[in-house]
Amino acid sequence: MNQNFDIIIVGGGAAGFFTAINIVEKNPKLKVAILERGAEVLQKVRISGGGRCNVTHACFEPNELVKFYPRGEKELRGPFHQFCSGDTIEWFEKHGVELKIEEDGRMFPVSNSSQTIIDCFLKATQKLGISVLTGQAVQSIFKKENHWKIETQNENYLVGKLILATGSNPKIWEMLQQQGHAVVNPVPSLFTFNIKDARIAALPGVATPVSVKVKDTKLTSNGPLLITHWGMSGPAILKLSAWGARILHDKNYQFTIFVNWLNDVDTEEAEQLLKDLKQEHAKKTVAKKSPFEVNNRLWESLVLASNIPLETKWADLSKTQIQNLANQLTNSVFQVNGKSTFKEEFVTAGGIDLKEINFKTMESKLHKNLYFAGEIVNIDAITGGFNFQNAWTSGFILANAI
Repeated sequence: MNQNFDIIIVGGGAAGFFTAINIVEKNPKLKVAILERGAEVLQKVRISGGGRCNVTHACFEPNELVKFYPRGEKELRGPFHQFCSGDTIEWFEKHGVELKIEEDGRMFPVSNSSQTIIDCFLKATQKLGISVLTGQAVQSIFKKENHWKIETQNENYLVGKLILATGSNPKIWEMLQQQGHAVVNPVPSLFTFNIKDARIAALPGVATPVSVKVKDTKLTSNGPLLITHWGMSGPAILKLSAWGARILHDKNYQFTIFVNWLNDVDTEEAEQLLKDLKQEHAKKTVAKKSPFEVNNRLWESLVLASNIPLETKWADLSKTQIQNLANQLTNSVFQVNGKSTFKEEFVTAGGIDLKEINFKTMESKLHKNLYFAGEIVNIDAITGGFNFQNAWTSGFILANAI
């Protein structure tokens, strides 16, 4: 039985490393080990943000920041008042990593490489004497008087405090259920929509700002939409998939969406704009050039879908054709048939029930000296650095509490 450690952290990802480093920086006497089931640590950090690692988001107001979390908005308000995006920037600067803000608010290391973050964490764990043990898949966890016993396939550990930072790991969730914890069933979040439709089939790569809504639900979203080989992606779609994670799962990913290519212009306004264009551009060809902020190829496709032949002049548009086009522009109906994972950023909605966690300390309300960090709990965010911010904040609070 290995009793060399005061604290064991299960999970060698972002939350696990950040927690370990903060604990030992605050109390160098504590002996801490990170157990990782794989051969490599920080794998998700490596591939996040297309290999650049989207560390956080330039939203510095806790009450605003919580709005990016479909699950966890209420619970994170207190924690964000203790450790928010500004604190993240300062923490990384102190550890030799400078971050930069991109136009959309996402923040990356200046080096544009996730390796910078990995090196920062590995250097800190070495300097602080934190043991990083790989190939340690946990087989069982149970309480032994005031201690926690952790069995991996090749070692048994006994510690005073146990921290779980295992992300979406069904096996660990199962072990926690055996300890009496409730786990909210995991479903995918952050996915793209599979759509086969003649109007967009030839347009992969076209991106444009839109508003989207899901039929028969209250789900709406706006922002850039990206047409892909398999359907639709981009922030507008990913946001919808995060907020609608449970609803869309219950629909078995078969549903109808309405896309407004003019964003906030309604059908009536669009009809009036088209009537004005008919007067102004009488002699010009309708399909030739988009009069709106809509990509020319997309515009041509929507014109064809409105039963307007390509050579039609504006002057020759019938009332019905104008109505059709106004409808296609502001209320295009698409059938979604399935989903695809967004890049490698697989995020799930689900995890330990938030009612069973003390958010002042990240300690289990059911078991003393059992703590949680990161995505193992039922908190998830839209894309943009918010899931990492939850990892940093929960790790910081936990370290403080310990």
